[in-house]
Amino acid sequence: MIKSTIGFLFCVLCFAAPAFAYGDDAPGWLRQAAAAPTSTYDKKVSAVVLVDESTMTVDDQGKVVTITTGAVRILNNEGRHEAVAAASYETDSGKVRELKAWLIRPSGQVKSYGGKDIVDEAVALNDVYDETHVKRISGVNDAEPGAVFGYQITTEEKPFFNQTDWFFQGGASPVVSSRITLVLPAGWRANGITFNHATVEPTVIGTSYSWEMRNLPPMEPEPLSPTEHNLVPRLGVKYFPTEGAKSIGSRGFDSWLEVSRWYTDLCATQAVPDERIINKARELTANAKTEFERIRAIGSYVQNIQYISIQIGVGRWRPHSAAEVLAKSYGDCKDKANLMRALLKAVNIDSYPVLIFAGDPTYVRENWPSPQFNHCIIAVKISDETKADSIVNHSKLGRLLIFDATDDDTPLGDLPQHEQGSFALIAAGDGGGLERMPVTLPEANKLERAAEVLLAADGSIAATIREQSVGQSAVRYRREFKRLSRPDYVKQIEGWVSDGASGAKVTKVEPLDNGKEGRFGLDVDFSASQYAQLMQNRLLVFQPAIVSRRDYLSLTAAQRKYPVVLNSHAFNETVHVKLPAGFEVDEMPDPVTLDTPFGTYKTTYEVKNGELFFSRRLAVKTGTIPADQYESVRKFYERIRTAEQSPVVLARK
Repeated sequence: MIKSTIGFLFCVLCFAAPAFAYGDDAPGWLRQAAAAPTSTYDKKVSAVVLVDESTMTVDDQGKVVTITTGAVRILNNEGRHEAVAAASYETDSGKVRELKAWLIRPSGQVKSYGGKDIVDEAVALNDVYDETHVKRISGVNDAEPGAVFGYQITTEEKPFFNQTDWFFQGGASPVVSSRITLVLPAGWRANGITFNHATVEPTVIGTSYSWEMRNLPPMEPEPLSPTEHNLVPRLGVKYFPTEGAKSIGSRGFDSWLEVSRWYTDLCATQAVPDERIINKARELTANAKTEFERIRAIGSYVQNIQYISIQIGVGRWRPHSAAEVLAKSYGDCKDKANLMRALLKAVNIDSYPVLIFAGDPTYVRENWPSPQFNHCIIAVKISDETKADSIVNHSKLGRLLIFDATDDDTPLGDLPQHEQGSFALIAAGDGGGLERMPVTLPEANKLERAAEVLLAADGSIAATIREQSVGQSAVRYRREFKRLSRPDYVKQIEGWVSDGASGAKVTKVEPLDNGKEGRFGLDVDFSASQYAQLMQNRLLVFQPAIVSRRDYLSLTAAQRKYPVVLNSHAFNETVHVKLPAGFEVDEMPDPVTLDTPFGTYKTTYEVKNGELFFSRRLAVKTGTIPADQYESVRKFYERIRTAEQSPVVLARK
C-alpha cells in the first residue's frame, strides 16, 4: 500500500462468510473484516484490501500519534506479496511504538506476528546515513489464497510540517474501506483537498475530521498510462491552530511564495563560496570562452561528484555547506545543486535551487502549497547569448537554464524526461514560486538512422546501420550501453537486429558515446541469409523497414480506461536497398502521411538506378491524451504498424 509522508526525502472469486475457528489472538476488527463477504472480481485480481484506516491524534506540542489498521484478503498466489505490514519513521523525531500482525488461514487457524518477526532497515540503502527507517512484518511465506492478513501499527512523530497526505487506494488492488481520521487539539482546524477524484468531504465531530471512501474498484495496468499517484484518489490535509489556540512546533504553508521563502532562508548560508571554491571555479572555467561553456564546465564537474546521501535532522531539507561537499567530494542531489550554485557564484553567475518531484511530472499540484518534492535541481540565470532547450522565461527572474546536476547521463541544455513539464519550486525568496519546467520538442530527442542494404537474388542481405541520437533519445541508449557489460550489450543489439532479420549474423557493434554534447551513436554491420522470401523462383518479397525503431508500440487494446501519456521524441530513417541484378520492382506500398495533434508520421518510396529508397519519419509531442480520445491514438499507431510491415515485391525481368 502506498503511504506517503510530507518531506524532502532523497527517493475471481466471491468469498462468502466462512465458518472460521478463530483463536483468541485475532482482534475483533480483523474478525469482522474477514467474515464480511466481498464482491466478485476478475481472476486477474490477486488481492482485495478489506480495511485501510489511520487515526492521527495531534497535540498542541506538535506531536502526532498514529494508529493504522489494515487487512487484505489474498485471492491467488500472486496476491501473497500483499501480506506485508510496514511502518516508516524518522529515528531522530519519531518511533514505532507497536507493530503487530495476524494471518487468518482459510481453515480458520490464526498465526500471530510480533517482535521476533519485525525487521528494521533503512529506507535508502545507498545513503551513508539516513534517519528514515522502516519496520516491517512479512506474512508472504505463510499466506495462501483465501487467507486474510491483518496488522495494527502505532507510531509517534513530531513532523516538520502540519501537513499529511493519504492515498485511498495504494495500488491496483480493489479497496473495500479506506479512511483517515485527524483528531486535533482544542481550537485547531483542518482543510483537505482531493486529487484524482471528486471532492471527498470530511465528517467533522468537534475537532475530529474523518475522510472515507468505500468500494474502490481494481485498477488494470495499461501501457503508457499515468502513474498510480495520478490515478488513485489522494487527499492532502493541512491542520493548524486558529487564533488564540495553543500551539508549539510545526509549520504549514498557505502559498507557494511562503514555501519559496522557507527554502531560500534554509539554504541562505550554505552556498557561500570560500577561497577553495573560488579557486576551483576559476580552474574549471579557465578555458571556457562563453557563458554556456562556463556553466557546462562547472555542471560536468558536479555531475561527476559521487552521489552519497547523509540525511540527519533538518539535513533532510537543508544541503550541507558547499565547502564541505567540495572537500569530501560527495553529496546528494541538494548538496550537488548547492555546490554548483557556489561555484557559479564564484564566477559571477547567479542561480537558484529548484525543488521538483522526480519520476512523475504530474505529481506536484498547483493548488496545494507544500514541500511535496523528492529531488533538487538548479536554475541558472543566463543572458540572451545562451541558447538551449531547457530554458524557462521567468516573469521575475528572467531567463533561467534548468539543469539536473545529479543525472550524469543528461548534459547541460537538456532535462531528464521524467522532470519535463513538472511543476517545480524555484526557491528565490520573494521572487520565487512554482514554475512549469520546460518541455523539449520532438526534434530535440531524435534518433537518426541510415541503412545501406545489399539484396542478393537468393534473398540474402548484407546491411550496415548507422545511428545518431540526441537529447533524451541519446540518454536512453547511453544508459542501456552503460548498464550492460560489453558482451551483454552486444547480445542485446544482436537480439534487436534478429527481431527484424531472422537469423542475422552481426559482425560489428560499435557504440559511440558523446555525453558532453548529448549524442549517442551506434554502428552495426550484419548479414541474413534468408531475409527476402523467394517465391516460384521469380518473386522476391521483403520489408524495407528491416529493423524496428527500438520502441515497441503496445497500444493495441480496443478500449481504454486511463489517459495515454506520450513523451516527446522523433525518428528519421532512410534505407537504401541495392536491388539484385535481373529484378525490378513489381509492387510497392503506397506512401503514408499521418498528421494528428499529438504526432506525425510519413513514409516515402522511390526506385532509381537499380536502388530502392525508403524513408520513414515519426514525431510525437509530449502530452496526455484523455481516454475518450484513445481511439485516435490507437489508430495512429495501428497505421504505423501496418505501414512498417508492408512488403515490396520484386519480379525477375
